[in-house]
Amino acid sequence: MAEFGLVDNQRVADCSDKSTSGTKSMMYDYIVKSQTNDVDYPSDACTPYVHGNAQIDNLQVNGSVTAATQVTAAGVKLTTRKPFDIPHPTKDGWRLRHVCLEGPESGVYYRGRLTNSNVIELPEYWKGLVDAESITVTLTQIGSSQDLIVDKIEWGSKVLIRSGTASNIDCYFLVHGERKDGEKLIVEYEGKSIEDYPGDNSIYSINK
Repeated sequence: MAEFGLVDNQRVADCSDKSTSGTKSMMYDYIVKSQTNDVDYPSDACTPYVHGNAQIDNLQVNGSVTAATQVTAAGVKLTTRKPFDIPHPTKDGWRLRHVCLEGPESGVYYRGRLTNSNVIELPEYWKGLVDAESITVTLTQIGSSQDLIVDKIEWGSKVLIRSGTASNIDCYFLVHGERKDGEKLIVEYEGKSIEDYPGDNSIYSINK
């Protein structure tokens, strides 16, 4: 809103951009939208400013947040990739930057080493989290050729391995599965806007 002063008994509008001040309100309340179309609003008043930049200590969003380019939170940008940057775990004065693995599913993995056993016991929570029909297994034999074979997967909770050479099993394993506790990802869809997505947009971090 414009401020008015008296110069030679004439009211003069000061239309310069000014900072605001006052006591901080700690309530989560709505931002005021000022109206200037009152019938008694001075005809010589300045056009009000709108916020090109704004600052606030805490913000509660009850709906969605849409960003035309990118969102920065605590120095981390939400972009079309999912990078993260942390202090280097072994080199003092250095940092480490990685990008999250991407894929066309909500994937879960379990890995480890299997020695002198032919059963990979999957975590108990996989029964409620992972689609048993989606489970795949990768085996890497250690020390010698063992002709390892995935014999079968029982109840989505254990993987049975056998050796074609009847040798003792010693291998690394990597088991993947797809989560079943939510909507299945639709990887490609026809449309020019995210609003054309045929599934639930609210569960995704979206960059336009």
